[in-house]
Amino acid sequence: MSIDLISGIIGFILTLLVFSYLIGDNPLFRSAIYIFIGVSAGYAAVVVWHDVLMPKLFQPLVSADQNQLVFLVIPLLLSVSLLAKLSPRISWLGSFAMALLVGVGAATALSGAVIGTMTPQSRAAMDVFIRPTFGHLIEAVVMLAGTVLTLIYFQFSAKRAPDGTVRRNIIVEVLAWGGRVFIAITFGVLFAGVYMAALTAMIERLSSVINFVKPFLGL
Repeated sequence: MSIDLISGIIGFILTLLVFSYLIGDNPLFRSAIYIFIGVSAGYAAVVVWHDVLMPKLFQPLVSADQNQLVFLVIPLLLSVSLLAKLSPRISWLGSFAMALLVGVGAATALSGAVIGTMTPQSRAAMDVFIRPTFGHLIEAVVMLAGTVLTLIYFQFSAKRAPDGTVRRNIIVEVLAWGGRVFIAITFGVLFAGVYMAALTAMIERLSSVINFVKPFLGL
């Protein structure tokens, strides 16, 4: 049997296992999910070993001089301390490395959101006013309104009313409602994009199954 035929049979079986979810959750579907998770975890481990650990840790440890060795021992010790999380008794040893990972990850995500999303969005909302045509002016007004109203929606300062309830200013509430409209439109567009991607993947899988079965049926 050729490699193409073997891979085609495996793909056909896995496709049927996934489509079995149409009749409800069942062991066949769960088996396909377990295989997918296992393959993904194995692939991630291989990528981490070949692209991170070997070139950036172990190989420099072997070839580094004495002055640079101390800077490589520190990440090695932090990496080893994470293995302590496997045992509840000594899991505290990996707390510092875990806190460091969470802190760096949060800082990276926050800076990425500010630099990669908020700043370009704000610049685009302002730069579009430079274009003099009427159509571009309408586009600029909508983009600026969406940006401002969405930011107002996430403004949570409020004052305590005489009756004891905590409420935001009525103007802020009205503007926040407009922000909810823009957020709902954005979520709708994102959902449509996800749905179209899933539909495209399903069509591709169905086409693959049909093309695989055709030679066996003499079509």
